Amino acid sequence: MNINRYFSLYFSSKINMYLNDFFLYLRYISVSLKSQMQYKVSFLLQVVGQLLGTGVEFFGIWALFSRFNSIGTWTLSEVALFYAMVNISFACADALGRGFDSFGRIIKNGDFDRLLLRPRTTVLQLLGTEFTLKRIGRFSQGIVVMWWSLSTLHIPLNVKTLWLLCSSFIGAIALFLGIVIVQATITFWTIESLEIMNILTYGGVETAQYPFSIYSKWFQRFFTYFIPLACVSYFPLLAVLEKQDTFLVPLWFCYVSPMAGILFLIIALQFWKLGERYYCSTGS
Repeated sequence: MNINRYFSLYFSSKINMYLNDFFLYLRYISVSLKSQMQYKVSFLLQVVGQLLGTGVEFFGIWALFSRFNSIGTWTLSEVALFYAMVNISFACADALGRGFDSFGRIIKNGDFDRLLLRPRTTVLQLLGTEFTLKRIGRFSQGIVVMWWSLSTLHIPLNVKTLWLLCSSFIGAIALFLGIVIVQATITFWTIESLEIMNILTYGGVETAQYPFSIYSKWFQRFFTYFIPLACVSYFPLLAVLEKQDTFLVPLWFCYVSPMAGILFLIIALQFWKLGERYYCSTGS
């Protein structure tokens, strides 16, 4: 009975702690949104800028297909599904992870020392630093493109399709957040944020806008086994399009492959803890 009571109290305290962190994070988001909405015209212009910027990107894809009709066996409406998913996911990850994206400035200014003194994890505090609402421009444009793609291809929104789309969405968010956290962790040793990591974030977005089967084999392997971008954005959408045979993967793998993004995020968080352990104060 004592052991049962011990475990009951332990899990109860853990649940309360996680709930407390969750509500605190919602409070962070509320404060961030209020500050961004102080200048509504500026906010609207930023949203429109994001919308037009991503719109030009898709216009470029449309222009490519209007000239060549297809890329291998892939049509514009099929490629549009890849484009929409990666842009929707990246918009959410970019909005959530701005604190880690600007971590180099926090390190140089000595502000990280203050985060360490607070009775909350640094991950929670950095996630709550800023929720970039202007990314709704990229997000909404991706939603429109996805709706057009699914309706053009006559893909029904049944349980199978919803599972594949939702798991791809969550896995891609986790992957991009993990990449940003790795980038921020490297700053513990380099002070300056390494711009080369943008190859994996913004470059990854550009890469995942097209089917991975059009790339060379070494490139496919890199973004499957090392950075599992194909696992979160390509394989599940192959099952949605019922074209998994083009990459010679079993159907069941398409349903579970987005878990690689969550696994990558867990590894990135462990790497972050390692960086914290070896952090030396700026002394300012």
